[in-house]
Amino acid sequence: MTKRQGGFLIARIHQLSGRVFARKLTYHGLGEINPAQGRILFVLWQEDNLTMGELSKRTSLSKSTLTSMLDRLEASGHVSRVAVSEDRRLVLVRLADASSGLRARYEAVSEEMVKDFYAGLSTAQIDQFEMTLSHILQNLSDLEQ
Repeated sequence: MTKRQGGFLIARIHQLSGRVFARKLTYHGLGEINPAQGRILFVLWQEDNLTMGELSKRTSLSKSTLTSMLDRLEASGHVSRVAVSEDRRLVLVRLADASSGLRARYEAVSEEMVKDFYAGLSTAQIDQFEMTLSHILQNLSDLEQ
């Protein structure tokens, strides 16, 4: 019987792609943000003013990791956290002015990364791969519930 290594390969790909993406961000003058911070900004560019809980869910970052990333992004002027006046326990995360100039460059680096990631694969192979990953993700999500 063949020993399956899907989880191990996914973990290695995750680690390596994070390092490559970080290097690309630095090369393109975006070294002040790391891939996890970029993921937060990317989600906020899609929809601003999210609660910490919603941002944690959409970025797949734990609340403790998210808090530390937001501390850095807030210190560098990319985001702000604002308490909702009706419920001071509820905090919204908002984009700040410093983040507006990053979006186009970040998206260009992301597109470059996607091209590198899928180099040499046909559209059919990419579609099958993403469908398989979605299925695995659903399997694991079901187990987490």
